[in-house]
Amino acid sequence: MAIKRKKPKFFRKDWNKKLRLGSKQKSKRKWKAAKGGDNKIRLKRRGYAQKVAIGWGADKKIKGKVEGFNVAYISVLKEVENVKKGEAIIINKNMGKRKRKEIIDKANQKGIKILNKYRKKNDAISK
Repeated sequence: MAIKRKKPKFFRKDWNKKLRLGSKQKSKRKWKAAKGGDNKIRLKRRGYAQKVAIGWGADKKIKGKVEGFNVAYISVLKEVENVKKGEAIIINKNMGKRKRKEIIDKANQKGIKILNKYRKKNDAISK
């Protein structure tokens, strides 16, 4: 089984200095290509953030996999029956405690790996 290599997080220049670029809010931290004439990221200078390039992509064997498994997203109990051999499941985060337990029991009977078996304490059910 091949392992994903580590790659840098690609954020735009000065993201940590300005609120509108995401110094406080993670959803605003996005890559935008550097276009300035003397921009050190665009010039690929040592000591500056890495630039997005095709070479950072994952291998075909690993691409789209989680922990080496193909993933099936489950939101209903019936979907567990359609899971193929060699796949793992991720249970919908909005699932209630009772239905989640039913899905886990069914998956354990079939011998299917569950990638998010345990919920985080701060993971609240959406209203």
